[in-house]
Amino acid sequence: MTLRPTAGRVEVLPRQFPTNRGGLCQKGWTAAELLDHPDRLTTPLVRDRPGAELRPATWPEALDRVVTGIRRIQAGHGRDAVAVFGGGGLTNEKAYALGKFARVALGTRNIDYNGRFCMSSAAAAGIRAFGIDRGLPFPLADLGTADTLLLVGANVAETMPPLVRYLIEQRERGGTLIVIDPRATATARQATLHLQPTPGTDLAVANALLHVALAEGWVDKRYVDARTAGFEPVRRVAASYWPARVEQLSGVPVADLEAAARALGTADRAIILTARGAEQHAKGVDTVTAFINLALALGLPGRPGSGYGCLTGQGNGQGGREHGQKADQLPGYRRIDDPAARAHVAGVWGVRPEELPGPGISAYELLTALGTPDGPKALLVFGSNPVVSAPRANQVESRLRDLDLLIVADFVRSETAAIADVVLPTAQWAEEDGTMTNLEGRVLRRRALRPPPPGVRTDLAVLAELAGRLGEQGGSAGGVGDGGPAERGAAPGTGPVPGPRFPTDPGVVFEELRRASAGGIADYAGISWERIDAEDGVFWPCPTEDGAGTPRLFADRFSTPDGRARFLPVEHRAVAEEVCPDYPVYLTTGRVLAQYQSGAQTRRIAPLHRAAPGAFLELHPDLAARLGVQDGDEVFVTSRRGEMRAPARITPTIRPDTVFAPFHWAGPARINSVTSDALDPVSRMPEFKVCAVRVEKA
Repeated sequence: MTLRPTAGRVEVLPRQFPTNRGGLCQKGWTAAELLDHPDRLTTPLVRDRPGAELRPATWPEALDRVVTGIRRIQAGHGRDAVAVFGGGGLTNEKAYALGKFARVALGTRNIDYNGRFCMSSAAAAGIRAFGIDRGLPFPLADLGTADTLLLVGANVAETMPPLVRYLIEQRERGGTLIVIDPRATATARQATLHLQPTPGTDLAVANALLHVALAEGWVDKRYVDARTAGFEPVRRVAASYWPARVEQLSGVPVADLEAAARALGTADRAIILTARGAEQHAKGVDTVTAFINLALALGLPGRPGSGYGCLTGQGNGQGGREHGQKADQLPGYRRIDDPAARAHVAGVWGVRPEELPGPGISAYELLTALGTPDGPKALLVFGSNPVVSAPRANQVESRLRDLDLLIVADFVRSETAAIADVVLPTAQWAEEDGTMTNLEGRVLRRRALRPPPPGVRTDLAVLAELAGRLGEQGGSAGGVGDGGPAERGAAPGTGPVPGPRFPTDPGVVFEELRRASAGGIADYAGISWERIDAEDGVFWPCPTEDGAGTPRLFADRFSTPDGRARFLPVEHRAVAEEVCPDYPVYLTTGRVLAQYQSGAQTRRIAPLHRAAPGAFLELHPDLAARLGVQDGDEVFVTSRRGEMRAPARITPTIRPDTVFAPFHWAGPARINSVTSDALDPVSRMPEFKVCAVRVEKA
């Protein structure tokens, strides 16, 4: 979108761009309303003692409170006693600076971010199979040209409305749209074929589709032999997922399984996309892997107009996970336990490799360790609201309250900021420059339209000030006086340049990010702000300034050592929490069109609040009749972890054994008080999408 100031206010205008083609959703059209909202924070807040109210403070007082607390806690409990929690909406520059701040200024291994709750399962599956994680390895426009498009757990009509134009284009070309979702969502209602499985059975459905493709001879044997490895074990597993068996497991009729497999197997151009519905499970990585196996067997990845991809969930969900916010990661999508990666990044940062901490723990594990005897005693939160967005939110909120020091940087008083000891008011998206990376891997510019209000600082300025007060304001070509980057094992030309170690100018930070990412999986070395402006964004990897970016991956080889994609055999297994007499109904969660993520911003925008004023619980008419519930009645939803209360919304678009609630609301309507905290063993993704509950009329 394009912004312009109009009579002292900001007006949002559509922009003709290759991805959204001038389209905006309701949230985009109304985004500027938050810039001058009465709830906007413009002064720091501090809490003088437990139980006291937050009060206004000066920046020096607030920063002194933060730095004194950090020093005291680290002196008594070690560097890892201070943790950092970031967000998938931060710009690339801020995500990069936050990871650097945690590891250099704080020296802590304990940093993770809320993207762990969004894309981590697809990322892990993509790395296992392809050696790389990029949401779409092809331009978004390919969707409109697909003969068959399969969406798994993706309700793009409500979560990515501008993308729907590609579905319309695909349908107008005579294409087949298949949607797998337990609900007949606005997206599913546009589908040629809707598969409506029991929550948690998508993996079995994927294996059944592969079984049919094998039986009917639709597997591309030439592609499998030439470009992949490990197919035979997968073929043996798929043999046991005949459609009649999977109908019993999933509730999807045999005829629908066969029709879906036929549409994929006989298409000239087919695309398979997964999203949160497939990923937010304790077996999310294996579920995504099953659909990747199907795509590879059909010869889709790397074929023009075909492929597999993951739909990214947050504003900078792709870039936010590339440059160091994750517990196990350094910039450029490097592993923090890789000695060569540590040497390279340490050289750019001007520290010794051995000074960098090792891997930390995942987001949910970090949040539940807070305030415990061996866990962190302080947490800095940037760009997230875990009181609403984390699973088993009652426990997470309790852990946050147990901290010795909770610092939140935000521009509104979110539910997490409301319980903080220090709140730092930060700039919004229209008040700072930076870059974002979209789901195609296209790096984009975001330009400041106006400066922040008086009393408000950018996140980069906050990090720089804190780092300076903690003794990290230096930084020169020689780093910390240890003989220079070459002596520390850094790659030539990658060492630090003269200037502050934590610059506040996002352009300077991006130049450092380019050097830090050079040679990594997500290589931004050849991307400059000037190129982004000239080329409508640049696709990574882009290792050299005179070379092109990479809009399409896998044309010739995959990013594995031998260039072959990997099949991995995966078996269906039950959800972590099956229904039982005490909790006889499945709960699944998701979003609605007019709200976004934890709702801290969108719930404050009047048109969005009018469109979606509160939470609700969707029930099938048969279930409602058994419970004696009428439309609009207040109902309790109870799990083994907590309770939520909301009005009933009776609809035939959901399975009779399943209820649905959106996760944007706090207080009694907080559905994440109920959700499961079972974790995927690989991605550490919580099982948001299914748990067992009891529903009762209030």
